[in-house]
Amino acid sequence: MTSSLFVERHPGIGRPVVFLHGLASRGAKDWPDAEWGGAFGDRPRLVVDLPAHGSSPALGTAPTSVVLDALAEAVGSAEVDLVGYSLGARLAWDLAKRPGVSVRRLVLGGLSAGEPFSLVDLEAARTAIGGGPAPMDPLTGMIVQMASLPGNRAGDLIDLVEGLAAEPFDPRADGLGLPVLLLGGTDDAMATGIDELARVLPIAHAQRVPGDHLAALHTAEFRAAVQDFLAD
Repeated sequence: MTSSLFVERHPGIGRPVVFLHGLASRGAKDWPDAEWGGAFGDRPRLVVDLPAHGSSPALGTAPTSVVLDALAEAVGSAEVDLVGYSLGARLAWDLAKRPGVSVRRLVLGGLSAGEPFSLVDLEAARTAIGGGPAPMDPLTGMIVQMASLPGNRAGDLIDLVEGLAAEPFDPRADGLGLPVLLLGGTDDAMATGIDELARVLPIAHAQRVPGDHLAALHTAEFRAAVQDFLAD
């Protein structure tokens, strides 16, 4: 099962920079042109809406491997620099190792060292978005709250969570020999493990920027770190 994802394409000259956003967001929200337009000079930018997000179709409960197939199709075979945040970083880790995808440098922001989706109570989540009681489990409650934000397709997002959990994130270093920058907010509990992740990678550096999980992405320090790392 594959499906064409929505890609906001900003034309330019040279190696493209590809952006993958976080859960329950969309490309234009996490990577707005007001912040990233001109950040890399005249280089092209590809801002992808993940499955079940923004203008991209849902893939039901398709596992991680199928989501990666759709992302590989969207990115294409030309060499790129890849920037992911939160869920986008989780997927970018494996996408950079995907046959047919050529990544020169990889930025992983707000990355959790484990797989939180396997802990989500899917039955309680679906009951809640259907109008039932809020989940007792805090993680499930947080996922439901995010999925239910205005403009989101809550049911499709819970399906996506189920599919990703079926093939959990396993941050092994094999096949990831390119330079990697891991960025995390100083107050982001989700990114506390980025130093350990950097140590298992052959060419990696972990760096902190101000803010929590939501705010760090939009700081000038985050943008400056990405710009410096991806500079030719």
